[in-house]
Amino acid sequence: MATASANNRSWYKRNEIALTPWVFLIPGIFMFSLYVIYPILQSFWISFHEWDGLGEKTWIGLANYERLLGGDRKFEISFWNNLRWLVLYLLAIPMGLFISLFLNQKVFGIRFYKSLFFFPFVISQVVVGLVFSWFYLPNDGLFDVLVGKVGIDISGGILGNPNTATYGIIAAGLWPQTAYCMILYLTGLNAVDPEQVEAARLDGAKGARMLWYVILPQLKPATFIAFVVTIIGALRSFDFIAVMTNGGPFGSTRVLSFYMFEESLSEFGFRMGYGAAIAVVLFFIMLGFIGYFLWSMYQDEKGAH
Repeated sequence: MATASANNRSWYKRNEIALTPWVFLIPGIFMFSLYVIYPILQSFWISFHEWDGLGEKTWIGLANYERLLGGDRKFEISFWNNLRWLVLYLLAIPMGLFISLFLNQKVFGIRFYKSLFFFPFVISQVVVGLVFSWFYLPNDGLFDVLVGKVGIDISGGILGNPNTATYGIIAAGLWPQTAYCMILYLTGLNAVDPEQVEAARLDGAKGARMLWYVILPQLKPATFIAFVVTIIGALRSFDFIAVMTNGGPFGSTRVLSFYMFEESLSEFGFRMGYGAAIAVVLFFIMLGFIGYFLWSMYQDEKGAH
């Protein structure tokens, strides 16, 4: 027994460095598998069924996907709105970068200004949606008053007009998202190597050249996180739409996540299989974009070495 115990201790000592990380990783992997991987696989399985969420599932194969891609007008509107969200939401990244460059100074009161720009990120998206709903109120809202002074009249207000409602919601979403990107870049700027900056100054680099060739390459990790988080935020946008328009007017502001909710859980929904099929499509769109950025980062790292 003593020899076996000694052998076990000897084996552990030899493999301690290899085993220790797994001791900490296994609980996290278990929780991630239980609450992320398993629900994803379950969504795939449900998407092949007709199910109301309570009774027996009926296997229908690819019928849900055939309906999605076979001329579902609501799905088409939701898909194109998601693309609008994606393109315009990415404006948060350059906006956050330039605000962080402005705030990355040592002047009196800079902490106060940083807190003002940081404020939108800490408040709930529901609160932001309500504030912008009041801001966009027809006739009485501040936005309507301001555009009215320059002779612009938006019929029904910005949220009541199918042609402008989606853009108004995206503008509301950009406010907190820009603050988040600003925080990422401020953190990244604190890690910029001052020796590289000084060497570039001695070589005559300044302004846009300094930013492009010296600062931005060192901000790649922050830029990658900003892209991934912004893309995910754009594709799963739900809170703002639910609070500000509830998908209206006339369904013009629906996105895939909101349409998934309508089909699965709303008063006229309970089509869990169809909702799961929409979730699967959304999952693959996210996976495609994030996979592309991961591959780009990998290629850059490989090229650097």
